[in-house]
Amino acid sequence: MRLLNAKTLKLHSFFGQDIPPYAILSHRWSESEVTFQDVEDEGGIDVARADPKIFGCCAQALKDGWDYVWIDSCCIDKSSSAELSEAINSMFRWYQDALVCYVYLSDVPGAFNATHSSAFQKSAWFKRGWTLQELLAPETVIFFDQDWIEIGTKATLEDELISITKITHLFDFSEACIAQKMSWAAKRKTSRVEDEAYCLMGIFGINMPILYGEGEKAFLRLQQEIIKMSADESIFAWRYNDSTMLYPIRRKYRFACTFCLSRLAQ
Repeated sequence: MRLLNAKTLKLHSFFGQDIPPYAILSHRWSESEVTFQDVEDEGGIDVARADPKIFGCCAQALKDGWDYVWIDSCCIDKSSSAELSEAINSMFRWYQDALVCYVYLSDVPGAFNATHSSAFQKSAWFKRGWTLQELLAPETVIFFDQDWIEIGTKATLEDELISITKITHLFDFSEACIAQKMSWAAKRKTSRVEDEAYCLMGIFGINMPILYGEGEKAFLRLQQEIIKMSADESIFAWRYNDSTMLYPIRRKYRFACTFCLSRLAQ
C-alpha cells in the first residue's frame, strides 16, 4: 500500500503489519487530478501543495494526529495494470481499515449550514458509483465543504444521509440483503461501464480480475461470483425493463426489494 506523508508530501510504500495508521480521502474526480506521476516528478511536492484537495486532506490529517493519508488519484500508479487491479480489489479494505475517511465535497460552497441549504443534499458525490463503498466501509466519515470546513459526520448526519441515499444500513450494511445493496447502486453513475461492477466488489466481499474492455460482462461476472458465495435468493428479485432475468446489462437498472423485505418480515 502506498501512502502520502502528510508532512513531506512524499509517497512511501508499506506492506502488511508495517502499514501505519492513516486517514483516507473520498472525493469526486475532476478533469484535472494530481496523479502518481505528478507527485513523483521533480517539483511534485509543489504540485501537491498547490492542490486544494491534497493539501487540505494532509492538513486535516495532521490536525487530527495522522502522519499519512491515502488518496486514490496520487497513491496508485494507474500506468501499471497489475497495480491498478490490486488496488481495486483492495480498496474496500483500505477504506475499512482507515482511522477516518474525509469526504471532500468540491461542489458544496464554503460557510455552509447543512440545515439551511440544499447544496449538501444535491452534491454529485452522492451520485457516483465508487463513493458508495467510501460511505459504507469506514466507521468514521467526516464531510467537508470546498473550503475544508466540517459539515458533519456520518453519525451526526445519519438521518439526512438516509434521506439522501435511502440507505438505512449506514453502520451495518452487511445485514442488508443482496437486492437492497444492489438498489443502493442502481442510480449511481460511473465513467466506465466496467466500474458498475468493480465498484461493488468490496460491498459483496468479492475479488475478481479487473479486465477493462470487457464492458457489460463485468457485471455478469460479479453476479456469478456473488451466487457462488451466497445463498441469498434476493439477487433474483430485481427488475429491468419490467421483466425479470438474472443479468442486467445496462447501468439504468432498478431493483425490486419486495422479495427480501417480505422474507425479513416473516
